[in-house]
Amino acid sequence: MSDATPRAAGPQVTRFAPSPTGLLHLGHAYSALFAARAAAGGRFLLRIEDIDSGRCRPQFEEAIFEDLRWLGLDWETPVRRQSRHMADYARALDRLRSEGLLYPCFCSRAEIRAEIARAGGAPHGPFGAPYPGICRRLSPEERDRRRNRGDSFALRLDMAAAVARAGPMDWTDRARGRIRARPEAAGDVVLARKDVPVSYHLAVTVDDHLQGVTLVTRGEDLFDATHIHRLLQALLGLDRPAYHHHPLIRDEDDKRLAKRDRARSLRALRAAGHGPDAVRRMIGFDD
Repeated sequence: MSDATPRAAGPQVTRFAPSPTGLLHLGHAYSALFAARAAAGGRFLLRIEDIDSGRCRPQFEEAIFEDLRWLGLDWETPVRRQSRHMADYARALDRLRSEGLLYPCFCSRAEIRAEIARAGGAPHGPFGAPYPGICRRLSPEERDRRRNRGDSFALRLDMAAAVARAGPMDWTDRARGRIRARPEAAGDVVLARKDVPVSYHLAVTVDDHLQGVTLVTRGEDLFDATHIHRLLQALLGLDRPAYHHHPLIRDEDDKRLAKRDRARSLRALRAAGHGPDAVRRMIGFDD
């Protein structure tokens, strides 16, 4: 993994931002160590991404702190917890709404799938089939009627209007160079739902700005999401960090590690007698 470790470029502000929905595994250890090393003598932050209250658990948050300390990591305090900063995200949503870039979407997932099927199926890019724009075509009167009736809805970004407003954009990835932002491939992304009042895309973009993050390090599975984040930065007038999307840690079958697959946790490795140095060596951080 030595060729994938971060390149020094002077002190940076980096962050590791796990969700407390399960125990950390080797992939998380790699991401955390990668971010800490990429700070290059600067500031390393820890952020708890706990906006999904239905899945997040206090015991997993405590396990995150314990596992990271066991790995020998230290971070600045206080730790930012997303659940305590909903007002920040609400202000961002209000700004996008005031500029006419959001609209309520009353569609169920089944209705969206049916509409895509009726249209003959849409090309599936990295974001899957884009939303077919059913509710974008509703009149203001119909939107008000359905809201007043109490229908559940999500808030979607009008992608065409947003891209036109932002104009040409790019961003820099340390592994791939200068990237032209093409967020339109994602379609009208959801930025808030009734049960989760802010999406991952909006929350992390606002957080990175407010925390002064200068270098976002994360797995290459989130490379495509950065197109959306760059658009939100442009629309909201937020700082633009550099990025480094690193390779993912995979198992012996070349399958990426994930909580949902019950990947072997750091706690299990510790219980089996592995020390932090051994874990570091497993993922290429042996210097």
